[in-house]
Amino acid sequence: MRRVPNKRHSPVIEKKGDIMKGFQDNFMWGGAVAANQCEGAWNEGGKGMSVPDVDWHNPHLNRAGKRDEDSEMTSARLKELLTIKDDNQFPKRKGIDFYHTYKEDLKLMHELGLKCFRTSINWSRIFPNGDDEEPNEEGLRFYDDLIDTIVGYGMEPIITLFHYELPLNLVTKYGGWKNRKLIDFFVKYCKVCFERYHSKVKYWILINQINLIYVESFNSLGILSDSVENLEEAKYQGIHHQFVACSLATKVAREIDPSMKMGVMISDHNCYAETAKPEDVFYTYQKNQMSQMFYTDVRIRGAYPGYALRFFDDHKFHIEMNEEDLKLIKNYTADFMAFSYYYTRLNSYEKNNKGLNDISKNPLLKASIWGWSIDPLGLRNSLNLYYDRYGIPMMIAENGLGALDELTVDKKVHDDYRIDYLREHIKAMKEAIKDGVDLFAYCPWGPFDIVSCTTNEMSKRYGFVYVDIQDDGTGTGNRYKKDSFAWYQRVIATNGEEL
Repeated sequence: MRRVPNKRHSPVIEKKGDIMKGFQDNFMWGGAVAANQCEGAWNEGGKGMSVPDVDWHNPHLNRAGKRDEDSEMTSARLKELLTIKDDNQFPKRKGIDFYHTYKEDLKLMHELGLKCFRTSINWSRIFPNGDDEEPNEEGLRFYDDLIDTIVGYGMEPIITLFHYELPLNLVTKYGGWKNRKLIDFFVKYCKVCFERYHSKVKYWILINQINLIYVESFNSLGILSDSVENLEEAKYQGIHHQFVACSLATKVAREIDPSMKMGVMISDHNCYAETAKPEDVFYTYQKNQMSQMFYTDVRIRGAYPGYALRFFDDHKFHIEMNEEDLKLIKNYTADFMAFSYYYTRLNSYEKNNKGLNDISKNPLLKASIWGWSIDPLGLRNSLNLYYDRYGIPMMIAENGLGALDELTVDKKVHDDYRIDYLREHIKAMKEAIKDGVDLFAYCPWGPFDIVSCTTNEMSKRYGFVYVDIQDDGTGTGNRYKKDSFAWYQRVIATNGEEL
């Protein structure tokens, strides 16, 4: 395997007159996974138990409704889950065995032509309990070789430091992110990773989809719903602690190696107003503010916006913060913005007035069987919206179509539907670049099949590579290239010109 030195990718944009023609020559075509969804080996290499290790799979799940079902966790339910001994009921414990197969899988990604590869470091592999005095050297050695393999294949590593892999001990002993002590635990973990990998990793996403406190609540914050008097207030207290932790981690990173770039990442799910009624339009704007822009405003602009402070006041939330917190937030902001994009939603002042997560599906758009609308134009809209607002480099950290792929007798997967989905979204990206957006990377979700985050099933497949593992854990584990593999390979080779 040829080792290629880590390269700096800067936004060099080709122009024709004053109009950008398309993707820059060094555009980073990539793919994205998360440690908790692919690695498996949940109790190997000194790893401690993490929150995803108790993500139970319901074999009778309602796919279209699962997104908003089990986002909260009670003490009683957690205790019950910890009594279940059958690992097959917790698919993320096994993943796709990436912990043992990463060399073969990354070789396939090199064949695919990826310019970058996004994955996460599992916090509980480095600090098994989260509050350990010393890091787990065996876990660090695993990521030593993983990152070396990524770099050796000429791919830029994009590393997420917290992709829901919260050590479970930080939930049961400290109460999750509502406890201010997690700031220091997280920063200590970040410092270990920065010192170890700064010469190999330029791009870091500190917290995955930091805004999903209503959809992925327990995964994001580790707060047991029955452990607090006001759950929503506790969530925003936890978010404040995450803001401070991100700013402190950014400070540490700049002291270690100023060339490292710290990214803020949200899940983008912009709402459209259902009607042209001014009430619907403004109510939708407010909902988009608090469900998305609040998080990036704080991490990029460096201050709590007035609309968020009013939101807290209107709801009688008391968020504990001090002057030092606000100073850190102001001085250590994000270098780039990343977001995942899967769907858009509708909003009505009269119909959707039960909170930020009360939204409607758009009947004018097609949707996946999981009920996620398909809206390529919405991606262009979001890219323009965020770039107009912040003016910093942009990364699409996730995008893709989950589908029930069928492996034929001759070991093929004919996934034209996935090709069609990605083609239209890449077209939208190109139009956004022509609009003037500085977009430097695109990382489709799941370049190979992994366990679904929301439904904990293998059946929801995103990859260009089919992994022969089923929901119940059976299967050969063999990898098979789908039709989309050759298609994306050509897209990368032609820098997005042949779609």
